[in-house]
Amino acid sequence: MAKFAVILPAAGSSSRFKDEYYKKPFVPLAGKAVWLHSAERFLNRSDVVQVIVVISPEDRENFTFKFSSNVAILGIDVVQGGAERFDSVAAALARVKPEAEYVCIHDAARPCLSDLWIDAVFAAAEKSGAAILAIPVAGTLKRVEPDRKIIEETVARQGLWEAQTPQVFRRKLLMDAHAARGDFAATDDAQLVERLGHSVAVVHGSPINLKITTKEDLRMAEQLLKAVPKPKLLGPSHPFADDDIWR
Repeated sequence: MAKFAVILPAAGSSSRFKDEYYKKPFVPLAGKAVWLHSAERFLNRSDVVQVIVVISPEDRENFTFKFSSNVAILGIDVVQGGAERFDSVAAALARVKPEAEYVCIHDAARPCLSDLWIDAVFAAAEKSGAAILAIPVAGTLKRVEPDRKIIEETVARQGLWEAQTPQVFRRKLLMDAHAARGDFAATDDAQLVERLGHSVAVVHGSPINLKITTKEDLRMAEQLLKAVPKPKLLGPSHPFADDDIWR
């Protein structure tokens, strides 16, 4: 069985969340912090050997006060991140256990995750070395002039997919991709791997796999959590495996 380490970046500024007391990974959702919903999807898997949450240095004291017992009981490693997401992932990569053959990066603020999707993207990464969840773009896309807020053009959506997480890579491949980053400001880890010329497989995700960005997203996530099946591990024979709701 392949072994995976999971990195949960939670060091962002949450500037669009606009909450006086909480950053979005730490806000309460259905009885627990958002990041804990994300972490718990990986903690009981037999193929996951490590879960790392990455936090901002400025959040360290508050995080320790609120979540030190969760971290200790669940065996989660905590790493201080950097100014940008790729800095945070690089800091966590340096702490990945030697036995982990693959590294999974999953947004700490993406709590509505199904075991089915984890199974699928893990399997795709084992086969190809690099795989992400994504969904086809469904809406009509407009490129808008930023100052006057007028449409410049309508962008064809054919072949366009919205990247999600988890994003999973063979460990050495991801480390090589980060080592070759230079000054390039990647928006996700798949982009760094693409720059090496390595193909990244796409696994069909779901709109349910929502990333919390605003307060409205938080309210939606509370409802979506009710739709996510609860089993820890699901095989291909599970009754939800071919259900259209996950596609």
